[in-house]
Amino acid sequence: MKRLLVLLVAFVSLHAFAQDEATSSIKFGYLSYQAAIQSMTDYALVQQQLTDLKAQYQAEAKRVEDEFNRKYEEFLDGQRDFPKSILQKRQSELQELMAKNVEFKNKSNKELEDAENFAMGNLKARLNEVLSTIAQQRGLALIVNTDSEACPFINPLMGEDINEIVKDALK
Repeated sequence: MKRLLVLLVAFVSLHAFAQDEATSSIKFGYLSYQAAIQSMTDYALVQQQLTDLKAQYQAEAKRVEDEFNRKYEEFLDGQRDFPKSILQKRQSELQELMAKNVEFKNKSNKELEDAENFAMGNLKARLNEVLSTIAQQRGLALIVNTDSEACPFINPLMGEDINEIVKDALK
């Protein structure tokens, strides 16, 4: 029985020592990825470019919507007086115009999404390069993104808050 107790105490002591060694040799950093992206000087420019592009698409969508509404009102005003062939032609034109408007809206949404993905992809690539450099310089095994409440608690004795370091490096 004494032997088992001595072995158990030795095992617990050895296990605690191994854990202390492991935690002291592995360092990690943590930051808000979104805050880092937003601190980049190019972020405001990208957001403005995307806002301008979106405004252009919205203006064009409004123009084609107004054109459709005008033609539809003309159709409604004259439908009683139109011969059957003109009525069918105008209905067909309205259907085509509506289909083109829907196609334009879908295409513009896709182009806006692609433009945002491309622009943000460039920012993220630059940020990832900076994070890699910082991690290597500071001897960090990994960097944890604290956004989206993914890490509700990080012990500051075991990890390093690199938010300010990253913001300074991005300037």
